[in-house]
Order: sequence, then C-alpha cells, then structure tokens
Amino acid sequence: MRVLQRIWALFRNTWRTLTSMGTALVLLFLLALGAIPGALLPQRSLNAGKVDEYLADHPTLGPWLDRVQAFDVFSSFWFTSIYVLLFVSLVGCLTPRMLEHVRSLRAVPVPAPRNLSRLPKHHEADIDGDAGQVAARVDERLKGWRRTTRTTEDGVTEVSAEKGYLREFGNIVFHFSLLGLLVAIAAGKLFGYEGNVIVIANGGPGFCSASPAAFDSFRAGNTVDGTSLYPICVKVNDFDADYLPSGQAVSFAANIEYQAGEDLQNDVWNDYRLEVNHPLRIAGDRIYLQGHGYAPTFTVTFPDGQTRTNTVQFRPDDPLTLLSSGVVRVDPPAGTYPDPDERRKHQIAIQGLFAPTEFLHGTLLSSSFPALNKPAVAVDIYRGDAGLDTGRPQSIFDLDPRLIGQGRLNKEARVNLTAGQETRLDDGTTVRFDGAVPFINMQVSHDPAQVWVLVFALTMMGGLLVSLVVRRRRVWVRITPAAAGTVSVELGGLARTDNSGWGDEFEKLTDRLLAVKE
Repeated sequence: MRVLQRIWALFRNTWRTLTSMGTALVLLFLLALGAIPGALLPQRSLNAGKVDEYLADHPTLGPWLDRVQAFDVFSSFWFTSIYVLLFVSLVGCLTPRMLEHVRSLRAVPVPAPRNLSRLPKHHEADIDGDAGQVAARVDERLKGWRRTTRTTEDGVTEVSAEKGYLREFGNIVFHFSLLGLLVAIAAGKLFGYEGNVIVIANGGPGFCSASPAAFDSFRAGNTVDGTSLYPICVKVNDFDADYLPSGQAVSFAANIEYQAGEDLQNDVWNDYRLEVNHPLRIAGDRIYLQGHGYAPTFTVTFPDGQTRTNTVQFRPDDPLTLLSSGVVRVDPPAGTYPDPDERRKHQIAIQGLFAPTEFLHGTLLSSSFPALNKPAVAVDIYRGDAGLDTGRPQSIFDLDPRLIGQGRLNKEARVNLTAGQETRLDDGTTVRFDGAVPFINMQVSHDPAQVWVLVFALTMMGGLLVSLVVRRRRVWVRITPAAAGTVSVELGGLARTDNSGWGDEFEKLTDRLLAVKE
C-alpha cells in the first residue's frame, strides 16, 4: 500500500511540475535553443550533399554531431521529446486555468471588505439624496463594469463592481493559440511535402510534379508516400534579372507557363510571372522562385560526323558573379561505335568553369559580372568511361575521381572557349561551346496547415495585446444613511494587476460616481 502511495505521490508531483507555467516556459526556451543547430548546420532533409561535405571536412566533430542527430534536428528524438513535453505541459497548464476562468465569469463580484479604509485607494464623502437613489445612480454610472448591489439589514447599501475579465481571457487565448500553432506546425510536417527542382529556361523541357522522382530533392511528411501529389506541369519561357553595377541582384523573375487540373486534359497553358516572394498558388500547392544560374550548351561531333548536344546546369560557386562549375557527359550515338565496349571507351566528359561575363587573369578564367554578357568556359575534356551506363549514382556537378584514378577516364585537352569556339581531339572528335541559357531553382511546397498557422499566429498576437492592455480593477461603494436628506458614501478601490495609472483613474471614477448630475 505504501509503495502505491509513493508511486501515486511521485506521479502527482511530476504532473504538477510538468504542467506548471514555469516548466512550459523552460520547455519553450529549450525548443528555441534546440532549433539553433538546425539553422547553423546543414540538414539532411534539405541538402544531403551539404551534410556529406560537412562530414568530410570535419572528420572528428562531424560523426559526433551525427550521433546526436544534429543533421536531422527537427526529426530527432530529443527535439520531438521537447515538442511533445511542451504540448502536454501547455494542455495540463491551460485546462485548469480555463475552467477557473469560466467559474470566475459566472461568479458575482465579491462583497465589500469590512474596512474599506485599508484598501490602497479610499475616499469618503457626504452627498444629498437617499440611499436608494444614490445606489441607483452609482450603478448606472458603473456601466461596463460587472456589478451587483446588496442591502444589509441595517439599511446600508453596497455596490461591488469589477472589470478587466478580458485580461485573463486574452492570456488564455494567447496560450491556446500557441498550443494551436504547435499543432498546426506538426500537422504541416506530417501531411505536407516540399520538393526542389531545377528547370532550364528558353525552351527547356520543363517538369511535372506528379511524382517525387521529378524533383532533384524531395522532403515528404511522415504520412506522405508520394503517390497522391497534385500534378502541375511548368515550362520556363524566359528569365530576366536586374543587377547593380556591383553585381548585386536587385530583382529577378521568370515568365512561366503552367498546367493543372482540367488544363492537363485539355492541354491548356496559363501564363504567370513568377517572382521572388510572389509564389504561384494552385490547389494548396505553392511554387516559389528560389534561385537561378546558367546551363552551358556543348555540341560534340564524333569522327563519323554524328553530333550530340547537351545543355546541363552548372553550380554557381560565386553568388556575386555567378562563376559556376559543373560537368557535361556525352554518350556517343549507337552507330558510331557498334561494339558496346568500344562505345563505352569513347564517352566524353567535359568538366570545368563557366563565366557569364569573361574575365581572364592570363589564362585563368573568372567572371566580372553575373549577367550573360560574354559567356566563356575553361574546361578539361576527358574521353573514356564516364560512368553513364554503370547504374551507379553520380554527382551532376563533379566527375567520379575513381574513374580517373583507375585510368578508365583520361584527360585529352584543357581549353578556354567563348561562345561559338570549338576544339578538336586527336581522334577527330570536336567539342564546341554554343553558349548558355539561364535556369531557375523552383520549390514546390504543400502545407495543408499553413492557413491555420496564420490564424493561430494572429489570434496569439491578439490575445497577447489584450492581456497587456486590459487591466483588472475592483471598486466597492458603501452607502450609509446619515442626517435627513444626506448619505455617507465610502469608496474603496483595488488594482488586481498592475497599479500603474490607478491613482488618477480612481480619482476620475470617484468624481464621476459622486457627481450630483452628469
């Protein structure tokens, strides 16, 4: 029996501690503190490549951070634990407060204390009139206050009044809105998804969002299996950007065409100008313009005269000048080398730098401006097995160093080319740089709880404003018959929250209540 009592006492004390407002504030602080690593460190859900790069650059610290899920902060066990504990703490803390507030709303103002002179604010005066008339006048002038009138056996009339109930209501609304905000964010993570894709402009193939495979990276909620994505098809017609003389972007936007819903069946395209912070909204999905860069075009002519043209996006390495790096892999046409092994040995890989506005330090290529003024490339051209038919995943921006180390891919030339220039390899293969076209990075985001996040954020701010502005006040008026035709009026006031300005407010209220006429 004692063991059960101890267990019950431990559970009761733990619950009381967990559901206290102090614990909720501590958990809220821990939640904010726990989100800091998610902002400072790369996250796998957003960019797994950045995480791998961080682990490679920090071989000692990186694995330890990985063990504590610092690269998966928002899905980690410790962040989820804080989130759930905060949720439980708020529910356990707010439910009794709400019930208590409901009881206080139904209760009548408390009777006047026996000795009003002991209150912080007190005033006495004798005025003309009988007790009933003065009490009725006081009650009328306390309009807007919750009030009640009592008459004692000895003929003394007491008026009790109170206002400021909205303060506690605003406080409760604020905390329940915070609770709703947490629920809405959690629901968005469970039922939402987010995908990023690079789409080449000026006649590029575009993309359709019917499957996670269409995206370059895709983060799905725990309940999303990727089979019920809303299909949207997008083509990028052109892209334009404005830059300061320093190269800093002022604005950029893309003119796109899109299809969704019945338009897919009817093959109807709709125009839209996609700008930063002005997403395209379709059926609960939002398409954002997040970034841009350039995709160089190379044409490879093989010894038999057959050509292959590839346009591949390069990774911007310098955000100010958009100096970019990347790889273009070209597979020979089937008829050029009938033997598959021979064909594999003549794959072409072009790796190097792209500059939208050429600037040379001798033969070292750089870029002086991010606009496409004088495109140029500095590339290494490889021939051999580029890994196109191995089935092993590769980076689209870097060659597999193992292929070079094993001698399966050999460097044939290193050249600088401007648009229209070409170079010839020893077997007669020519590589021509044809120029470049812009690409944009688009994000497709689906969050079914986004509207609720906004609603709860607004109600939270409204509740906080009410709780800060509204003040709790209590006033008692005791009316005692005196000499013939006069009564003695005694007033007492109490500030239930802050006392700021209560002195002037009580004096003005006293003058209004005791005035013979208004």
